[in-house]
Amino acid sequence: MPALTRTRAVGGSLIVTIPKKVVESEGLEENQLVEIEIRKKKIDGFGALKGIGSYNRKEDRARGQLDE
Repeated sequence: MPALTRTRAVGGSLIVTIPKKVVESEGLEENQLVEIEIRKKKIDGFGALKGIGSYNRKEDRARGQLDE
């Protein structure tokens, strides 16, 4: 069952917490050996800069300064 979780530092190591839903669905117990697959989650920046408006080169106020 795939799940997203964040890493956190403890000493010199990184720790991940297995979500409760995964623990219950997989029947995991303490001190049990498990195998995990590590993949970095790609962050989608769409909508991160809300409210700044669209870019229009003709209306760019800094254009005159950049062309010099």
